[in-house]
Amino acid sequence: MRTIVYIDGLNLYYRALKGTRHKWLDLEALSYASLPPNLSIAQINYYTTRVSGRIDPNGPKDQHAYLRALATRPLIKIHYGRFLTNQKWSGLAPPIPSFKPDPTTLIITPDPVVARVWKTEEKGSDVNLAAHLVRDAFMKSFDEAAILTNDTDLREPMRIVKEEVGLPITLLTPVDTPHKSLCDVATHVRHIRPYIGPCQFPPSLTAANGKQILKPSDW
Repeated sequence: MRTIVYIDGLNLYYRALKGTRHKWLDLEALSYASLPPNLSIAQINYYTTRVSGRIDPNGPKDQHAYLRALATRPLIKIHYGRFLTNQKWSGLAPPIPSFKPDPTTLIITPDPVVARVWKTEEKGSDVNLAAHLVRDAFMKSFDEAAILTNDTDLREPMRIVKEEVGLPITLLTPVDTPHKSLCDVATHVRHIRPYIGPCQFPPSLTAANGKQILKPSDW
């Protein structure tokens, strides 16, 4: 069974890796550990976005080391989206009343208070994953697909692959309770949490150019 694995990198990070010491994750090892041995992995597509150093100054450097580590695995192909950061006006939430108002009483509230805030949005990663998944299915590039995500925006492309193209899909879930809408369109559901800890890169790797790649100290 030729299998292509599609990994929603941001969903994986925020659902399973953020705040842990397991960010140095070998996605090739994770894919093999999470999937049954009858599936032959042809490619692993990793969808991510280069982070900004505005909040964490070490973020870009740490991510660069990780992307270099992923590049040592021949099956992994990295696809980039982008972050858009803009200043926007946003309303502030009113205080929660300390009492339950009488439904017959008219409460007069002050004019809404707004503030100018930074708004960061990720663009492209989930769209790229969905487009590549559907394209590869119609081109018969795989016999089965595996999608690592808990993003319900990917439900429809998963449904198209399973119901309209007629190919099976394994949902690799980064959470203990995956969203029901994704489970409904998946052929199989497999949990990755038991394999995250064991599937870490070694602290030091050697890149193709002979240079060393070191695990970030706080990872």
